[in-house]
Amino acid sequence: MAIRPILRAGHPVLNRVAAEVPDPTADSIALLVADMIDTLDEAGATGIAAPQIGESLRVVAYIMPQSRCTGLPGDDPVGMSVLVNPRLEPVGAARYEDWDGCLSFPGLRGRTTRWERIRLVAWDLDGVRSERIVAGAHARVVQHECDHLDGVLYPTLLTDPASLGFVEELTQAGRMPPRVPTRPKAFLDGQDALVRRLRRAGASLV
Repeated sequence: MAIRPILRAGHPVLNRVAAEVPDPTADSIALLVADMIDTLDEAGATGIAAPQIGESLRVVAYIMPQSRCTGLPGDDPVGMSVLVNPRLEPVGAARYEDWDGCLSFPGLRGRTTRWERIRLVAWDLDGVRSERIVAGAHARVVQHECDHLDGVLYPTLLTDPASLGFVEELTQAGRMPPRVPTRPKAFLDGQDALVRRLRRAGASLV
């Protein structure tokens, strides 16, 4: 469909609480998701929320590459995943610290502490509700993207403000591992129901 500009920190849309989607099965939501996937693929990142492309709606698209998984139960690689009106809650009290980054803060990373395990409830583009427990890096990605739906940006959650830095500097200093490039559209392989729904709405997935 279309690669959209990614809003950067300071844009007022990023500080709003996004609206619930009245009908997850609407073609307009499928076409929005197609634009999110195109934009995510162009950026080579793992997740994006609708407010980041200027749509204040509770929609998230993300992937979880094997290289990012921690090995914890519930931290499994997943293909392209779409969450409409997601709800999450922590499972247990365990939290852990790791690097956080955001397309709306290009080139920057900082360390945040997030829940180790969460219960995730969401709807897909066919209106099907799912509920599951996710953990580790998978849970971190979901928490980060769902924060966008509540107008929360990761620098407000930094464990130590001094950890915030540019990726190149942090990598050269050995404080952060090198970034592994991703091609998100490759993660559409095997996601037949999602692909069919996007195509039914008229989305091009080239």
